[in-house]
Amino acid sequence: MKQQTKRRAVLTQPSETPEDFRFFSRELSWLEFNRRVLEAAQDRRWLLLDRLKFLTIFSSNLDEFFMIRVAGLKEKIEDGIIETLHEGAGPVEQLKEVGKRLRPMLRKQSACLQEVLLPEMRAAGISVESYKSLKAPDRRKLDRYFQDHIFPILTPQSVDSSHPFPYVSNLSLNLGLFIEPDKHKIKSGLHHIFKGKRFARIKLPDSVSRLIPLDKAKRRYALLEEVVAANVKLLFPGMKTSNACVFRVTRDADIELREDEADNLMRSLERELQRRRFRFPVRLEVSAEMPAKMIKVLTEGIGLQAEDVYQINGLLDIPDLMQLYDLDLRSLKEKPIKTVFPRAIDDKKNIFEVLKKKDLLLHHPYTSFAVVSDFLSTAAEDPKVQAIKICLYRTGKNSPIVESLIKAVRLGKQVTALVELKARFDEEKNIEWARRLENEGVHVVYGITGLKTHSKVLLVIRKEKNRLMRYAHIGTGNYNPITAKQYTDLALLTADDGIGADATGLFNFLTGYSQQNRYNRLIVAPLDLRERIVAMIRRERENKLAGKDAAIVMKLNSLADLEIVDELYAASTSGVEIDLIVRGTCVLRPGLEGLSPTIRVRSVVGRFLEHSRVFYFRNADGEEEMFIGSADMMFRNLSRRVEVLAPITDPSIRAYLKDVLLDAYLRDTVNTKLLGSDGSYFRVPKNEDVFDAQMFFVGRSPES
Repeated sequence: MKQQTKRRAVLTQPSETPEDFRFFSRELSWLEFNRRVLEAAQDRRWLLLDRLKFLTIFSSNLDEFFMIRVAGLKEKIEDGIIETLHEGAGPVEQLKEVGKRLRPMLRKQSACLQEVLLPEMRAAGISVESYKSLKAPDRRKLDRYFQDHIFPILTPQSVDSSHPFPYVSNLSLNLGLFIEPDKHKIKSGLHHIFKGKRFARIKLPDSVSRLIPLDKAKRRYALLEEVVAANVKLLFPGMKTSNACVFRVTRDADIELREDEADNLMRSLERELQRRRFRFPVRLEVSAEMPAKMIKVLTEGIGLQAEDVYQINGLLDIPDLMQLYDLDLRSLKEKPIKTVFPRAIDDKKNIFEVLKKKDLLLHHPYTSFAVVSDFLSTAAEDPKVQAIKICLYRTGKNSPIVESLIKAVRLGKQVTALVELKARFDEEKNIEWARRLENEGVHVVYGITGLKTHSKVLLVIRKEKNRLMRYAHIGTGNYNPITAKQYTDLALLTADDGIGADATGLFNFLTGYSQQNRYNRLIVAPLDLRERIVAMIRRERENKLAGKDAAIVMKLNSLADLEIVDELYAASTSGVEIDLIVRGTCVLRPGLEGLSPTIRVRSVVGRFLEHSRVFYFRNADGEEEMFIGSADMMFRNLSRRVEVLAPITDPSIRAYLKDVLLDAYLRDTVNTKLLGSDGSYFRVPKNEDVFDAQMFFVGRSPES
């Protein structure tokens, strides 16, 4: 690999770092990652709708952060857990710090949308109009739309002694207002019923688009909440109504599934999904104009504190604006990239014959995902193929992968699919896929009790000349053609006998609970992945101490496992050069004398979501070692999930990963920020050459 970017000067710190300060907070590190997504939305080098997309991703990320991470901190507080976590802070202190860091980000988010993106979209011919600013004909049109398409669906709910505070579902958009009797309009016989001022809530229906078109040709829209608010008196005849204000509640969404007590995993999961709707609240978002009295009613009724309230100036639930990104306005967003196929594959070549001669590396989205879809489709139709086995974590809608599995069954092949029902936020979709596959005759397995199967493995068994050949696909990303266009991922297609045998053993473990305790080529969690990674880090350290070359490069989504971080610290203090490319959470403190002097950490946030995982070890006494796979360096990946890393043994592929792919990310100056020892991220120095690693790979095949 070429000369790396110079790292920032090491901050002055004591050589012996207190235990509490050896690691960054996982929650706060993740917030810093999401800050970089927000900065992308503010960056004018991106086209207008791409900046809108980054802003919606920032907002969606926060929803998940509150549903999982903030909910976890609140549970610790509720359970009385006060142990010091990272950065010398316990759950209470970390929760306060989350609010302290997040509120300024939310102000920037609102300013970016209200003051920059929406005005620029209006200038470009896309406008989200305020109901109050509309002329009479447009208002009448919207009022008719309300009467015909919205009014019958709405169910206003008021609060009084006979009407308890209504349940507010997770992430739903709502209007809150105060109502009181209009003495001049209430019939005398009802005066004793309608007394005093009370709070009322209106849930906005999911079945109606948030953006109501005013003029499709001119791309003008009104907001659903404003149309409902303008017609709110129709919901409360004979009542005086205050201004209606928008609010939104976020609830804990982490499923607590006791698998050891579940007699049927699917039924148990379905019950838990129903219960998830009623989990405890963690955040209340309200419009900036909501009066303090209404906020008090909401916090008391929902069961939150003042510090859980986030006042938003402008739109709540920004991801609904992704509807605008889907408009056919190619001048306002990046053009789709041109994907490539490996040169070794063409219409005249049999994919199985190609793989018997050489391994193939796929680099998505630059390599078309159709290579994977076609491989499985070919296997489904090939009369020599006897069986197909696959791990499905997330598959997307209308998946060609699922259709090929069904086709294979109908053509008489043995098909096994491990469908991970516990894939977070995809549980319901995966239950549907599992049932459909089962109904078609696929042998469906739901996973291993106590473990989540996150590995990305496909195995095809083919009869050739009186013997069975095994062909494997092992990747870093899901079998999902939609995300394959948005995420960067790697995959290995191989006919390697050792990998095929290990993949067979893996599926026997997943489907039959075989006591597979040794794999010759693959590294598998939770069996030996942690031990193997630790051993390779220690080997680099020992080599450095012996005066040999030593180097480690890891490209990951997250680095949060404390044992792995401590091993990297030990290697660094021994002089091993370590480069970490970590997209999101990183609890390791780089560049500290006496702790991590030779460690550099960078994060790449660009057009595509960095999702590939690559591990490189110099291994001075033998061949350099390179692995790709599904695992991040987090406790859950190493100890609570089934993960697979595959070795890269083909010299040309190994050279591509080391000297082209990893080198490109280590040279990137456009999408990269470097992590400082204080937890802040800073741009690569401007005197470096301008280089965009993500765009570098467009049109490039790993074979070139």
